[in-house]
Amino acid sequence: MENCIIRKIEKKDDQAVAALIRAVFDEMNIPKVGTAYEDPYLDLMFEEYSKPKSVYYVLEKEDKIVGVAGIAPLENEAESICELQKMYFLPETRGLGLGAKMMDTCLKNAKEMGFESCYLETMPFMLGAQKLYKKSGFEYIDGPMGSTGHTSCPIWMLKKL
Repeated sequence: MENCIIRKIEKKDDQAVAALIRAVFDEMNIPKVGTAYEDPYLDLMFEEYSKPKSVYYVLEKEDKIVGVAGIAPLENEAESICELQKMYFLPETRGLGLGAKMMDTCLKNAKEMGFESCYLETMPFMLGAQKLYKKSGFEYIDGPMGSTGHTSCPIWMLKKL
């Protein structure tokens, strides 16, 4: 996809980011209970990722946000572990290598912030996402880590940075 840029979230992006995430949930029939859909800060992503050791990126094409992903400390875990959070892309952006670029941006930033490992949670039917995660060096683990509140996500993965 030409003319795409990855940049840090801005306050003006909050509404578009929340709408994109909700649209992907609806498109894929992802459970709304026990997932990121229920996160109380979904409409306030700029504020949430303005916290220390947190960053959120948007993939923008022609002034439209078409993909998102972020890094933040994994709650109730060692300070050396971050979480890849809320990585979603609109259908027209999938399969073009943009997810890999976003992943590289997030993981590079996580390492620069001093994290040693990155954790993520996903759904069993999100096979394209799992393929990207494995290609990026994530490995499946046997159970959840930290306190994400996402009890409906039964796939857990971890990567050493």
